[in-house]
Parts: sequence; C-alpha cells; structure tokens
Amino acid sequence: MSGNAKLRRLVMFQAVLLVVLMLALSNAPVGDAIWLNVPPTGTKCVSEEIQSNVVVLSDYVVVSDDHGHVPTISAKVTSPYGNNLHHKENVTHGQFAFTTQEGGNYLACFWTDSHTRGAGEVSVNIEWKTGIAAKDWESVARKEKIEGVELELRKLEGAVEAIHENLLYLRDREAEMRMTSENTNARVAWFSIMSLGICIVVSGSQIWYLKRYFQKKKLI
Repeated sequence: MSGNAKLRRLVMFQAVLLVVLMLALSNAPVGDAIWLNVPPTGTKCVSEEIQSNVVVLSDYVVVSDDHGHVPTISAKVTSPYGNNLHHKENVTHGQFAFTTQEGGNYLACFWTDSHTRGAGEVSVNIEWKTGIAAKDWESVARKEKIEGVELELRKLEGAVEAIHENLLYLRDREAEMRMTSENTNARVAWFSIMSLGICIVVSGSQIWYLKRYFQKKKLI
C-alpha cells in the first residue's frame, strides 16, 4: 500500500510539473520587441549572441505620427565574421530571416536616409525572434494534424531541446574561455620568469663590472 501511495504521489507530481511547464511556455513571450530611436546622423545598432544552426526571424517598421510622410531608413545585418545577411535602403519596413552559420554576435544596424535627415529622430519597432520562437507552429499543427495538448507538448519539447542546445553552447564557450585564460596565465608566468631572469643577469653583470672597476682602482 505504501508503494502504491508513493507511485501515485510521483505521478501527480509529474503531472503538476508538466502542467506548470506548459503554462509557462504558453505565457512566455515569443520574441523580443525592441524600440530604437535612430538619430538624424549616425547609426543605431542592436546585437544578440546566437549559437550556430539557429533560425532568426525579424520584422522592423518605422513608426511615425505623420502618416502623410513616413521617413525612410536603411538597414543592414551582419554576421560575427562580417558577412552581409540583409541590406535594404529607402524603406519604411522590412523583414529578414536566416539560419546562423557560426556562433557569435549578430549585428543589426539602422540609419536614416539622406533625404530624411534633419527631421529629427526616427522611431523603429523591431520584433526579433530566434530559435523556438521563430518556428511557425500553426504550419506544424496543420501539417502534422495536431492541436490542443499535443501541440503544447510539441512546443514544450522544442523549448527543452532549445534550452539543452543553449546549455551545450554555453558549456563550449566556457571551455574556450577557460582554455584562453589558462594559456594567458601560462604566458604571463613565462614572461614573469624571463623578466626575473633578465633582472638577475643584469644585476650580476653590474656587480661584476663594479667589482672589476674597484679592483682596477685598487679601492678593494
């Protein structure tokens, strides 16, 4: 009887945990909404560190109170290695989507076009989605004919996989940083030893030179 009670409590705990995770997933934001005030001159950029093989989807639009004249902007997105992923000029809105090829900081920059400069700052709304948030779950549901709890479980599975991949990425980055730190410490240690050796050699040479000098002068 005691074993059955423990089993029931375990099943109930797992069910409650699953419901909590599903609610957290359903209430979680699906992307980051960013507001940028682009200055009349200069460039305003946003960046995010993303690992490789991650889907990125973003929409941006100029927000203006003057609906008769909406200022235009230019947008450019580059990878950590400087590759051009998106470039548009003289637009009021746009969209870019890509799958990351390398891990690192992906940079999105915006600036006002020459004929709109002098009109003040331009407000730009950016909706930035990565990974599981960028997936079209409606298409997945229609294609695989799933809905309700089953669809939420698929979302939960995707979120868990994304978290697992992110943890692996962070572990690899931590290992790289630790290796870099260890190499730097080893170089600093060797440099300190070489500096100490040079100081000892210079001090010995000075003592030897002064001793010979005083001997020649018959001071010692």
